[in-house]
Amino acid sequence: MPIRYNNTDLDLVSSEDLTPLAAALKAGGVPPLHVTRGDDSLWYTTLETSEPYSEPEPNIAAILSVVESLDEPLSLAWRACTQRKFDIGYTCGRTPWAFNHGLSTETLRRMAEMGASLRITIYPSRRAKR
Repeated sequence: MPIRYNNTDLDLVSSEDLTPLAAALKAGGVPPLHVTRGDDSLWYTTLETSEPYSEPEPNIAAILSVVESLDEPLSLAWRACTQRKFDIGYTCGRTPWAFNHGLSTETLRRMAEMGASLRITIYPSRRAKR
């Protein structure tokens, strides 16, 4: 099985209700997988783009474009988040021998300006049992 880029999630945590922010991001093509209030009274949401991408760079850039276009009240809700994390997901595989993706300085700058962090998650491949 080859190594494969899955997608990039945007994970947000806030003490404020994330429902309005998630609705605005959904309208821009970045729908939430969930919006929940935890036992700790914090709000959590994970969002992904509606459109699939083959690499993280254009995926993150698309999400950033939506976030950067938020109007003032929703931009304040974004800034009120205690966590704004892009989580790049890959499925492991045995091929190719070497595999890489990168993020440009422009995308990294945009992420930093939006106060977002970066995480990489690697999932094991799931082989079918014989």
